[in-house]
Amino acid sequence: MSEPGDPRSRSRSIYDRLLDLGIHGAVNFILLILYPAAWLAPLAHAGVLPFFSGDEITIAGGVLDLWESDIALSILVAVFAIFFPYGKTIALALIHLGFLKSRAMPMIEIMGKLSMADVFLIALYIVMVKGIGVGHVTTSWGLWLFTICVLVSMWVAWRTAKQFKTEAASSTRS
Repeated sequence: MSEPGDPRSRSRSIYDRLLDLGIHGAVNFILLILYPAAWLAPLAHAGVLPFFSGDEITIAGGVLDLWESDIALSILVAVFAIFFPYGKTIALALIHLGFLKSRAMPMIEIMGKLSMADVFLIALYIVMVKGIGVGHVTTSWGLWLFTICVLVSMWVAWRTAKQFKTEAASSTRS
């Protein structure tokens, strides 16, 4: 089997490439569906919170609500919660399909670390609101879905990088 990104793999059909993905490649493609679901899923149910309208907080709704009150924060949340995680997932899919070379892995690992920062920020916001006593917040299943997506994406990136190292080591021995 040729390394993803190898010119020999470009002549293979997309169907053949999909069949050769392995478990981490298949899981990565599932993430392409789960991330948008996580953006629309309720992260928390809240009462009387600054910046947010309604009582249900979602990533997509939070970005839209923040846009009305703080455009810079809205862009920051969108970049960390949407662009970095999904960009990383797309880049990994391109590697698995052979359209991107393994040397893109350091960039992908950085994107993964930045997307995990968003989970931390959401948790920090919830802790701050609970500590201040301005309102009340109850976490919901969407926070877990988003966190699991980010963690699984980290696993996929780790397995992909490990596969490249194993293939590189075996090709240098040959």
